Amino acid sequence: MPSSGPSLRPIRSLVRTRRATRLAARRALVGAEDIWDAFADWFNRLDLSENTILLGFAVVIGSAAALGVVVFYKAIDIAYDLLFLWTGTYLSRMGLLAYRPLLTAAGLATAWWIMRRLGRGHDGLNVPDVQLAVARRGGDLPARPAIARSAASAVTLGSGASAGSEGPVAVLGAAVGSFLGRLFHFDPQRVRVLVGAGAAAGISAAFNAPLAGAFFALEEILGSFAIGSFPPVVVASVLAAVVSHSFFGNNPAFPVPIEYGFTLKREVFLFYPLLGVVTGLISVLFIRVYFGIESGVKKLTWPDWLLPWLGGLTVGGLVVLSHGLLVGYGHFAMHIELFGRLPWSTLALLSLGSIVATSLTLNTGGSGGLFTPSLYVGATAGGAFGAALASLFPHLGLHPEAYALVGMGALVAGATGAPITGILLVFEMTNDYAIIVPLMLTTVTAFIVARWMEKDNLYSGWLRRRGENLEQGSDRDVLTGLKVADAYDPTASAVDEGVPVSILLDQLTRSDYMDLPVVDEERRLVGLITTVDLGRIAKDQANLLDILVAADVARPTETVTPEDSLLVAIRRMGVRGAGSIPVVHPNTQRLLGMLTRAHVLALYERAVASG
Repeated sequence: MPSSGPSLRPIRSLVRTRRATRLAARRALVGAEDIWDAFADWFNRLDLSENTILLGFAVVIGSAAALGVVVFYKAIDIAYDLLFLWTGTYLSRMGLLAYRPLLTAAGLATAWWIMRRLGRGHDGLNVPDVQLAVARRGGDLPARPAIARSAASAVTLGSGASAGSEGPVAVLGAAVGSFLGRLFHFDPQRVRVLVGAGAAAGISAAFNAPLAGAFFALEEILGSFAIGSFPPVVVASVLAAVVSHSFFGNNPAFPVPIEYGFTLKREVFLFYPLLGVVTGLISVLFIRVYFGIESGVKKLTWPDWLLPWLGGLTVGGLVVLSHGLLVGYGHFAMHIELFGRLPWSTLALLSLGSIVATSLTLNTGGSGGLFTPSLYVGATAGGAFGAALASLFPHLGLHPEAYALVGMGALVAGATGAPITGILLVFEMTNDYAIIVPLMLTTVTAFIVARWMEKDNLYSGWLRRRGENLEQGSDRDVLTGLKVADAYDPTASAVDEGVPVSILLDQLTRSDYMDLPVVDEERRLVGLITTVDLGRIAKDQANLLDILVAADVARPTETVTPEDSLLVAIRRMGVRGAGSIPVVHPNTQRLLGMLTRAHVLALYERAVASG
């Protein structure tokens, strides 16, 4: 039998060559990383001011995020052109309508495949996931799922499904900020600010609304209006709007004709608060339908690959039944005047249809955001309300379009928990101060009604169902994760309930606390005596100083236990505006120590500094 050795030599040689190539590439990569690490360390030793660094990076992030939005929108248009415009050249109008559900299903199936393969099964990244990264992971956002989410969202939107573009662009901008922050080895707090700046830039570029973009990042992403975060977020948002304007022109997401002339006067205090109640209720419906469909889908035992097809067919069917009114075309949205020409019943059905279509799209494999669908649901609900009023009171000359616009801001507030963003976004779209008063009144009413009936919004509900509770902001979240046990002073002194007040006056001057806890013989808390109480007694009842004892002047007080969070402690201090609060055993009520605002602040700062 002939030897096979010579025939294997080329194969072995090829294997050795490939191994050597991979080894050389790995060494080159390690060398490049070492060089970059040295550069980043040198950059951080330059002792530049915090504002200089943040503002400089905000310029880069704003420009890069806006260019990412441009690419994302082009990808949506390419998908739309391939799936609809190109297909339409081979099919009749009726044939295309019949074929549309299948195209939408194919788009959702493709988006599901992209997230499963390129995104490696990651169910983020979305706005709540960015909130979670800021609160829990020091702003660390993985780039691969963000890119996969953008690609999957482009296919979803291009296939005619019901989803928003703002979620992907906010995530894309936030991922840019996170990548640059980690690339330069910045501390977690600085990375968080850059993530917020990136999210602001994405929203600003998407909606041509720099104010709304900045406040969206502060309100929803960072959960804080701290003065240190404000300048870089604003700079990134403005730069993104400028770059976006150079590509798309000065066109808001929902174009508003100037001739509407919002002369909203007599109905402001009657009709618009009622619209706030209506949109608040619809916000609750949106939230419950969305998470109800999510729960229902999770209970299904069908193969995972089948769900996008079924969901896409259903969504495509709803779009066909609406004659295409449920969605826009490509990355463009519908013009607002549409909501003033349709009957109120049609608009109401479109509002309900959008809730169902969006919930199905995003829970059966599609990708996208919830902000733009909230705007659409608000516009149709507000338009329906305005059209109904116009038919009931034709002599008032009401404009349903105005109610549609105000409904957009109100629904955003109720459904996503972002009232400031909702107000600013609608104002930037109209550029009309006449709409501010009814817009603010309606938005606040909708927000109150929605939170009264449903504690979750679309973002916090997503997190809570995954075991996270951010308490609507990163600062509160940090306090929620810290315990009283880690902050209170167990050596704080207490006074016996039988000690005369005259002696307390001398003891108070030697205490580090402005409040004195009073305890009984078993060290159970009786109450608290403040310096104000003692000063008032010394002034008004000086003749009783030797008669009164500590128990006579001690006031009932709020308490905390070692297992309570610092957020709970701060809230209980706020009940009486105190600077300290007693810490007691949860079962026996024995005094364990005192917790002050200074203790809370010290532990909070250590937690933030450590990321």
